Amino acid sequence: MTLTQQRKQELITQYQVHETDTGSAEVQVAMLTERINRLSQHLQTNKKDHSSRRGLLKLIGQRKRLLSYIQEGSRERYQALIGRLGIRG
Repeated sequence: MTLTQQRKQELITQYQVHETDTGSAEVQVAMLTERINRLSQHLQTNKKDHSSRRGLLKLIGQRKRLLSYIQEGSRERYQALIGRLGIRG
């Protein structure tokens, strides 16, 4: 369920703000979204895995806080990011 180094690098290059960016809020949200999607698939097959479900809820809360931070800074960046990630209809 963890991200491989190669997949992390793909996400960083896809969502980075500038060429040396590795930890901006956009990159963190993209990585959290990838982990959330993988964990959601895991929980569909393993319905009784309650510890992973708790971890999923923690990841969702962390992503929500980061999205709120981005939204406070720039509404346009927020809209662009959720559009690219395909979250929040």
